[in-house]
Amino acid sequence: MPRMMLTDADWSRLSSLLQLSGRVYNKAEHRLTLEGILYRLRTGCPWRDLPAAFGHWNTVFRRFNLWSKKGVLSQL
Repeated sequence: MPRMMLTDADWSRLSSLLQLSGRVYNKAEHRLTLEGILYRLRTGCPWRDLPAAFGHWNTVFRRFNLWSKKGVLSQL
């Protein structure tokens, strides 16, 4: 499994910010999605080369794209 960036304390703060945005609902897999986004940004790998530990690459990409368009990531 790839190295994770978010501590439990970081995730609890980010999770509450995601929910306060009103655009993201509470879902357990959102932490892995955000970790996958951070991993991809940190390494510069293509979306298709994301490790499977983060979930299907297309799901991570679609959420990144949706959250970017809705301004969720800029609020974080």
